[in-house]
Amino acid sequence: MPDPGHPHALHALEEGAPHPLGATYTGRGVNFAVFSAHATRVQVCLYDEAGTTELACITLPEYTDEVWHGFVPGLLPGTRYGLRVHGPYEPEKGHRFNHHKLLLDPYAKAHMGELKWGPELFGYTVGHPDGDLSFDERDSAPFMPKCVVVDSRFQWTQTDAVRVPWNQTVFYETHVRGFTMRHPGVPEHMRGTFAGLARDEVLGPIRELGVTSVELLPIQMFLNQPFLTDKGLTNFWGYDTIGFFALDQRYLDGPNIDEFKHMVDRFHAHGLEVILDVVYNHTPEGNELGPTLSFKGIDNASYYRLMPNGDGPGPRYYINDTGTGNTVNLSHPRVLQMVTDSLRYWVSEMHIDGFRFDLATILAREPHGFDEGGGFLDSCRQDPVLSSVKLIAEPWDIGPGGYQVGRFPPGWAEWNDKFRDNVRAFWKGDEGMAPALAQCLTASGDYFNHRGRRPWASVNFITAHDGFTLADTVSYNDKHNEANGEDNRDGHSHNRSWNCGAEGVTDDEEVLALRARQQRNLLATLLLSQGTPMLLAGDEFGRTQQGNNNAYCQDNEISWIDWAAAGSEPSRTLLDFTRHIIRLRKDYPVLRRNRFMTGTVNQATKLKDATWLTPSGAEMDQPHWLDMRTRCFGLLLEGSVPGSSLPQPATDASVLMVFNAWEGALEFKMPRRGRARGKTWTRVVDTALDTQEEDTFRPGHLYMVTGRSMLVFHSP
Repeated sequence: MPDPGHPHALHALEEGAPHPLGATYTGRGVNFAVFSAHATRVQVCLYDEAGTTELACITLPEYTDEVWHGFVPGLLPGTRYGLRVHGPYEPEKGHRFNHHKLLLDPYAKAHMGELKWGPELFGYTVGHPDGDLSFDERDSAPFMPKCVVVDSRFQWTQTDAVRVPWNQTVFYETHVRGFTMRHPGVPEHMRGTFAGLARDEVLGPIRELGVTSVELLPIQMFLNQPFLTDKGLTNFWGYDTIGFFALDQRYLDGPNIDEFKHMVDRFHAHGLEVILDVVYNHTPEGNELGPTLSFKGIDNASYYRLMPNGDGPGPRYYINDTGTGNTVNLSHPRVLQMVTDSLRYWVSEMHIDGFRFDLATILAREPHGFDEGGGFLDSCRQDPVLSSVKLIAEPWDIGPGGYQVGRFPPGWAEWNDKFRDNVRAFWKGDEGMAPALAQCLTASGDYFNHRGRRPWASVNFITAHDGFTLADTVSYNDKHNEANGEDNRDGHSHNRSWNCGAEGVTDDEEVLALRARQQRNLLATLLLSQGTPMLLAGDEFGRTQQGNNNAYCQDNEISWIDWAAAGSEPSRTLLDFTRHIIRLRKDYPVLRRNRFMTGTVNQATKLKDATWLTPSGAEMDQPHWLDMRTRCFGLLLEGSVPGSSLPQPATDASVLMVFNAWEGALEFKMPRRGRARGKTWTRVVDTALDTQEEDTFRPGHLYMVTGRSMLVFHSP
């Protein structure tokens, strides 16, 4: 790299352009552009390869449309840099500029070095009697990571997007490090990295499982907070993003971000989509007592939602709808631009296929409250890049009006926690759950069937990274989070779990058999319901976290998938069952219809698309639904009812599912109705059996349904 500290280099400085934002290598040099509406001066400080010695600090010469910009000829990819931003330090007015603090460029595509926590990172003097109103003059550069200029060129082998149709999508949620740290097919030096996840020994079995879209927990640059590191823990999940364009270095086997592109390329070669879990709702800069690392020092009053003047405490303080100390202000046009620019970068440059948005209600909240026509949601809907990929909301937060399941606009899918809670409660044996389960089985139309939304808008899940695994859901009544260092106070206490008669590890064969059956019940319900299923990695073979339902800080065997244990006979049996159920979902289109099933008579066929049955074979009526003791019923999905508004009958097979949450066995009469009249039913699932074998039964046959079990039949 030419010495930018040489007088000739400074003399060659050009005014550059205000767009694109960030550091952009042009082939002739690097253009720097930084938004700040309230700064008085912006400097770019250049560092040596180690990121320790400052070579020059260049003042950006131009200011256009609230963007500071300049062009430095001769700079190359690999240049290390940081920002110093000058302006008023007036916390009571919302301004916290402190040029003594080196800042990360919000648009940086890569970082190098680790953040070292210390009082020098704070804009105020920690421990000062005036608190955050004081001003700290110590240089934070030795404690900060540095930004890196990148060359975005890459030779893709898979140039076409996978684009799995929504009604064929099966999500698989996992963690780069947790999935690969103990994987026998990953060389030791690659474990925990994108390179490890990209190996055919890893991707082949994922594809063979039958899932279509792998959802990765956050991989954008995030931080470990001192309250964790002081206890020897870490931010394992990664929900504390500081760099929305940059990969987190801990997942890189080498220094080149092309490793991530290669991983995506390999996923696409296996026909798998890559979905990113992203966190645009807050940053690790916290509240008024938090550090100054990037946004707070660049333009605090623009990037964050601050308390209003008047009756409130004023803009010295932050609106905390996230529970983390601050809330990113997507009502500001430049902040909204940053988020949408980031998303487009991941799609256009990194070939990502979709996003799951953490605490997405915040992204849709305007100053007056949640708005399904808010700026961010409108931006995504009209953007030609973003509207073409999968957009999934976690539709809740702790702010006012924070729970918004079913309220996101058309084009969005949403995590449906109603599905998780109601399905768990039904199979646990809670009374009065039959009506709630019926809604779950038909894509929760009571929440999603409006404005032309489709059943796929309901992302159904039994388990996710947050909470019990599937095996723990049937093995523990209570959470066991002692390893988190909070005396088991953290994590949810109302898990709707049931240990089947013994808490945790047991050698009681009767308890183990019931747990295996309950896992099959939950998996079959998840994967055969209308909507879009999401499977938590490892649940397919019974992964456990020893009862920890909040393993966000556990970068160890609690969170790492134990592939050796996956080779046990019970694990292989459950894996075979999971593959079988996913294959059924694929084979029978009636299980993944693009229209909501309503139970009304179709005029073309004179049949109902969905019919609910009592064990006697009669159609369920209101007294049955209102009976709190109803724990066994059937659902007949009629394959000849059209799957669209076109009048011609469909040619799909009909499917009958029977759910029995009673402890004891019950007789269920095989129905005589619809296309199945006079035809046989073929059993393809009985969760009471370890191995699934087909068998045929005629209408009118009384099938003995084992207690706490589920059946699936089809009829051509």
